[in-house]
Amino acid sequence: MNLFSLSLFAALFQLLTSAVDAAPRFSVTKTNYHGWPDSLVLGNGKVEAVIVPAIGRVMQFRFAGRSEGPFWENRALDGKAPDARSTEWGNFGGDKSWPAPQADWPKITGRGWPPPPAFDAMPLRSSILDLEKILLSSPVDPFFGIRVRRLVELDPEKPVMMIRTTYEKVEGGPQKVGVWVITQLKDPVAVFAPIPKNSLFPEGYNRQSEEKLPLDLKVQPGLLSLRRDPKSSTKIGTDAGSLFWVGENEILQIDSSRAPNEEYPDQGSSAEIYTNPDPLPYVELELLGPLSTMKVGDKIERTSTYTLMLRSDPDPLQEVRKLRP
Repeated sequence: MNLFSLSLFAALFQLLTSAVDAAPRFSVTKTNYHGWPDSLVLGNGKVEAVIVPAIGRVMQFRFAGRSEGPFWENRALDGKAPDARSTEWGNFGGDKSWPAPQADWPKITGRGWPPPPAFDAMPLRSSILDLEKILLSSPVDPFFGIRVRRLVELDPEKPVMMIRTTYEKVEGGPQKVGVWVITQLKDPVAVFAPIPKNSLFPEGYNRQSEEKLPLDLKVQPGLLSLRRDPKSSTKIGTDAGSLFWVGENEILQIDSSRAPNEEYPDQGSSAEIYTNPDPLPYVELELLGPLSTMKVGDKIERTSTYTLMLRSDPDPLQEVRKLRP
């Protein structure tokens, strides 16, 4: 082989190697996750999404190679099956979707709690699409006549997960509903919500818990912050399109943009923060879509984007200011 041939071979080899290195490193692995068989781990080399169809949840979102992440998991319920007939809530943790507004549940399902069964207490069917996306599909809810589909995918290059949640009206009469996505997270150092420049709420938030406001609730220019109260449950709503969870070492940003000139549940809330007291130390970051009167054949959907980052500043406020000036 002459010098020209060797050079050409080397150039081709380098080109092929670069192409392989640049290709997205998606993987889907079937696993038994804490006692739930047929769970799936979707990875891109940077982060992993742990999906448990048996309980209808995305149970974890973590950096690749790590066993834990910011999502809260109720380990007391490991391996247990949901019970759609139970009057007790199966509080497994993770990320899921319920129909808003919650205030309408009693007249539709006959009870204010637990959530409607097909949204929260039935196994979902899973499908792997193109070896890089996972689609979860629910049965038709017997009260709302709605089927839920959740498409989970990862960015090919970034520590980012996207979940597109779709409601499809299959049967029954017209109902006004909105897509509501609930993410349960571990006890944070702090939680933050941006305050829009022309917020609907004079105080920067909408009070939703009767007894108390969240611990250390502070409203500063353009940003609201709070912590979990270990003694009392609290909840507020905002008209933001993003929420931030700050832990000891990680930050999770969840985005779902607010649509202008639309009707939102809970006095106009597109983002809500719930904090749970001990002995279950978690918070919920909740993003809501606009309300729509659905009739058979209609579909509504919302996409939530989850960005996982390592902390670089000891001050959580300054950390979030860097992300949201």
